[in-house]
Amino acid sequence: MSGKLKGILIITILLILFIGGPILSKYLQRVPENPEGTVGNLAGNLNNRGLFCETEDKIYFANAYDNDRLYSMNKDETEIKKLANVSVEYLCSGGNYLYYHQSSSKGGSGLGYVRSASGLYRMDLKRKAVKALAREGNGMVQLVNNEVYYQYYKKSEDNSLYSYSLDGKSNISVIPGFINPSCVWNNQIYYTDTADARGLYVFDPVTKTSSLHTAGNIWFPQILDSYVYYMDASNDYCLCRFLLSDAESTVEILTTDRVDTFLVFGSMIYYQKNDKDAPALMRMGLDGSNHELVAEGNYENLNGAANYVYFNQFGESVPIYHTPAFGPVQVSEFEGAKTAALENINDGN
Repeated sequence: MSGKLKGILIITILLILFIGGPILSKYLQRVPENPEGTVGNLAGNLNNRGLFCETEDKIYFANAYDNDRLYSMNKDETEIKKLANVSVEYLCSGGNYLYYHQSSSKGGSGLGYVRSASGLYRMDLKRKAVKALAREGNGMVQLVNNEVYYQYYKKSEDNSLYSYSLDGKSNISVIPGFINPSCVWNNQIYYTDTADARGLYVFDPVTKTSSLHTAGNIWFPQILDSYVYYMDASNDYCLCRFLLSDAESTVEILTTDRVDTFLVFGSMIYYQKNDKDAPALMRMGLDGSNHELVAEGNYENLNGAANYVYFNQFGESVPIYHTPAFGPVQVSEFEGAKTAALENINDGN
């Protein structure tokens, strides 16, 4: 090959790299659209900090034995692995991506330790690449189809619910106020206004408009099979439900116990009974039948994934406890998470 041809070839290759490199990089960073009906996590989990998130083949969780660092495991709690040295909550999944709120790193020190910035983040689960989506003050996260909804707050500004499109072209305020976006049904967000008006509101992500669905002092709604489950703040925070399609909104009282927090998971409702003399973690059927004691005492962070429900004592992040979600109650410590955390800590990870 002549020197002239070699020169032309080199110039051509350089042009391809110069022009094609950015295009290829942009393509690799493109987030594919999610199928319609994609929801990042259960409302009950997110109302309890979203510490566990189930996908088709894995469970991702914040391991309290390792300062809420991000871990993964199989659905039978085997092959527990540490994915990131950051503290996470409000985990949501969609496609091959994980979305979460990353709090400022805690429990770190020593050579090589870098304090991470809090904010809304996305992890590519195949490449383990992490991207910051929003570093403003934010809280709860929920994924609805191809938009991530997150609570935005800043001392100098009004609170608002923001929507971040997965293509990165839009990051806008959609509802004023400190709105909880966790409850999603039929591609719409159901929320309760915590400011001047009370009731169950519905937000349409397509038109970006809200309307009142049902009046009432409704707290922490969770929807399953067209039933709205909620705490009735006007009736000593007892658990109730009504059919979303019922124009008369006939209310069923599921328990007269005063409730601190609850989780609708599969065919069961787990809830923390508020009782001065005999507080307890309880469970019952979706219709309020078959009340069972799970554990005596005060518990929080009720999260369901695969065949287990996870929780911890109020104010004590560890031990993490779990029980089979649907079989006989059998509370035990989540030893696998503890062992994996100790191994990583001892290895300096």
